[in-house]
Amino acid sequence: MINLEIPGYGSVEIKYLVCDYSGTLSVDGKLITGVKETLNKLAKKVDIHILTADTHGKAKSQLKSINCALKIIEEENQHIRKENYVRELGADSVFAVGNGNNDIMMLGAARVGVAICLDEGVSAEAVNLADILVNSIEDALGLLLYPNRLKATLRF
Repeated sequence: MINLEIPGYGSVEIKYLVCDYSGTLSVDGKLITGVKETLNKLAKKVDIHILTADTHGKAKSQLKSINCALKIIEEENQHIRKENYVRELGADSVFAVGNGNNDIMMLGAARVGVAICLDEGVSAEAVNLADILVNSIEDALGLLLYPNRLKATLRF
């Protein structure tokens, strides 16, 4: 668990990292270099959940050596399914990362929502509903590995 008191933003208690897979942790279905090691390091602090429609059919094999829960989500109403998943975990304890329109409700529901812009781009609505915008998964995960970065970004 990661606990922070952020001036003007309030208390943040992160128990869960919830990530989209395609375009967030991977490019064209392939896990981004270094992500496996970083996620396994973070798994010592938070429970990791990966949500995906698995566009490229590679998520399970790419994530096999990572200490995480993988949930393959049906194509229909992904945005609602992802939001419901976050709410079932307890949205106030979730740090969520995503890039697409199917992530917008998840980003908005989470205590901290992070939009990421990689090779696929990022939807404008994801940016609007997120608390933070980053340009690499390393930057997003670094906010949890080095919580003072998160504090510096969100404080008023």
